[in-house]
Amino acid sequence: MHASFRCCLMLVPLLAAACASTQNGYRQGPSLAEPTPAPQDQRTTYLDLIGRMQAQGAWYASLAHVDAYRQRFGDSPALRLLQADALRQTGQVDAAQALYQALGSGAQAGAAAHGLGLIAAARNDDAGSEQALARASQLEPLNTDYLGDLGFARLRDGQFEQAREPLAKALELAPGNARAAANLALWATLRGDTATAERLMQQGNLGEESRQGVAQQAQQIRQRLQQRAQAAAAAASAAAQATPAAQTATATTPRRLAAESRTDARSTGHAETRLPPSMLERFRATDTAPENRP
Repeated sequence: MHASFRCCLMLVPLLAAACASTQNGYRQGPSLAEPTPAPQDQRTTYLDLIGRMQAQGAWYASLAHVDAYRQRFGDSPALRLLQADALRQTGQVDAAQALYQALGSGAQAGAAAHGLGLIAAARNDDAGSEQALARASQLEPLNTDYLGDLGFARLRDGQFEQAREPLAKALELAPGNARAAANLALWATLRGDTATAERLMQQGNLGEESRQGVAQQAQQIRQRLQQRAQAAAAAASAAAQATPAAQTATATTPRRLAAESRTDARSTGHAETRLPPSMLERFRATDTAPENRP
């Protein structure tokens, strides 16, 4: 057999195999569609979407998506936290509070305590707000938002020295954070340290609007503390005025009772030995003979 023919015969199986491989490749073809994400990835992506909606202020829309998520994937603590935040922001405070309280343990405990602190602050419950925000900062000590809110709550309550630590922590953890700089500048302003307040506002690159906001907040807090002090003074004055009258009534009552007792004694001659009505009724019911009567 000719050598070139033998070569052709040897090439035929190779070519056939190559064609078959090519045909199989074209027949199956590479998929151009995105791979279907795993269910867990879908849940995470959807939760992130709801969080972004809330960051943009779409609180009512986020509530609708919370319901849609729950129908599709079921419930989860992370979803309930998003729902609680949306309920609080839309004025459904009691429902939000119940959800926050139910999330008191677990990964969402810090955020739930923060939510409870904000609710208490809106209700002017200074003690409750400070307690909840302190717990949030304890659970998440690096969260500058929680530290800032704790410090601000203490400023509103007149606890200026106690407010410095969380506010200073927030600013040192986030040196470029304008809000942290404004909060610490507010603390300095309330203490009358205008030089430090100015330095902090310069450090935070606060604009004129933010500077005016610091001054307004300081004025509002001073007015609030002044009104609270006036209310406490008025309550103390009212209590002091009521005390002499109560003492007079307390001293008069025994004298009046003694006078009444003497009057009864004069009218009966043996008032001190008189028995209570209930006792008299019991004795009458058990008397069987005249000689047994007292």
